[in-house]
Amino acid sequence: MHYQHRFQDGSDLQLPLGKVVCVGRNYADHAAELNNPIPSEPMLFIKPASSVVPMEQPFSVPQGMGSVHFETEMAILIGERLQHADLSAASAAIAGVGLGLDLTLRDVQDGLKKKGHPWEKSKAFDGSCPLSAFVKPELVPDLQDQQIRLTVNGELRQDGNSALMLNKILPLICYMSAFFTLEPGDVVLTGTPAGVGPVLPGDQLKVELVDLLTVETAAK
Repeated sequence: MHYQHRFQDGSDLQLPLGKVVCVGRNYADHAAELNNPIPSEPMLFIKPASSVVPMEQPFSVPQGMGSVHFETEMAILIGERLQHADLSAASAAIAGVGLGLDLTLRDVQDGLKKKGHPWEKSKAFDGSCPLSAFVKPELVPDLQDQQIRLTVNGELRQDGNSALMLNKILPLICYMSAFFTLEPGDVVLTGTPAGVGPVLPGDQLKVELVDLLTVETAAK
């Protein structure tokens, strides 16, 4: 399914679809719910462009690979090339703020972790990153005071604030750019608050940056 970066108002963003750079365990409550230790430095992984699908369209839940979990995250669209960026450059490079679902094959991930193997099969599979449209950054008064919320079949499942991030967004972007050059069209996923759980075909989801952006979608 074709994905194109766009603003919430429907205007096209003239940016190519790039990679998605993610951070694991960026909320202490989420690390705790999976019995994971809090890392001493940002734990990064990448989803390729082939993982991205439009959040507004029903997204596919892989079958036959065990439990598939939702993880709701604030997404930051990069509009300028960043390499070893400072805070000022990172701030200026933000082209949009939106939502992402980091779909995770949890049983596959658990098996890989036990063997000490990389996570890519559980995190970077085709369709594993539904992304929303983006809000223009000037409409976001404070990146570190945004409520991230997920409702599944009418039940509130995730409700956390970006103030609780262990690694704040601008320093995180700088840290990422020291390892991976961030190109225009890349997206940064900033971690998920507690409340992750299985998503099943037929589930109805409402994904929110409260007061900024709401997406209603479904799993299939």
